[in-house]
Amino acid sequence: MARVSNAPPSRPEVIQSLIDGVDRYNPDNVTILEEYLATQCTNKECDTMANLAILKLYQFNTHLINDQVVNNILVKALTTLPEPDFNLCLYLLNEQMANEESVVRLIALQDLLEQARFTDFWKAYQGDDIYKELTAEVLGFEDAIRSNIASAVAMTFQSIELKNLQEYVHLKGQALSDFIKAQGWTETTNGDLNVISIPVNKDNEAKTVVLAENIRFEQLIRVIGHSNDA
Repeated sequence: MARVSNAPPSRPEVIQSLIDGVDRYNPDNVTILEEYLATQCTNKECDTMANLAILKLYQFNTHLINDQVVNNILVKALTTLPEPDFNLCLYLLNEQMANEESVVRLIALQDLLEQARFTDFWKAYQGDDIYKELTAEVLGFEDAIRSNIASAVAMTFQSIELKNLQEYVHLKGQALSDFIKAQGWTETTNGDLNVISIPVNKDNEAKTVVLAENIRFEQLIRVIGHSNDA
């Protein structure tokens, strides 16, 4: 089974018991899980295991399906990328739910993020008010996305032009400066360019690749023999 993002430290004991026990399949508990989701939307945490339990209950009890709850689960899952939470949620949606316009739109955002098309993500998100409506109940959605983008940038670059970073996180001015400082990055000038320096880490560190050719003596003799026969 694919790994989901870690459980938040504030997971209530009652939710833990529901997830671990057979009671997770009891439809009478869906309200408890939905209320817990509402808490996640306000405290900026994401408990994907608990949210998957909601979708599982919806699978077996279609009359319980709440479209807004499904939407909020998917939006929360977007904030955990590159973890596989979003896809795990999609797998539990029936065909009708998966074809809902809101779900299709969120899948489009996921595609842009997974392809590291961050500038296009913000153009799509900011260019359509419907996206703001879909994410309205998930507080801190934009900040969470920016945090994930920053992680991707730190894994890829040791330095990046300021103008490119500005497009990636859709910030400018003091907000951008504060964001850079919060990441522990520094802004420097390189000629006419403003460059953001990112500390070296295990992901962005340049690695020397050593290629070892293992050829046995017998193989070398055969190669030489064939060349002589030619």
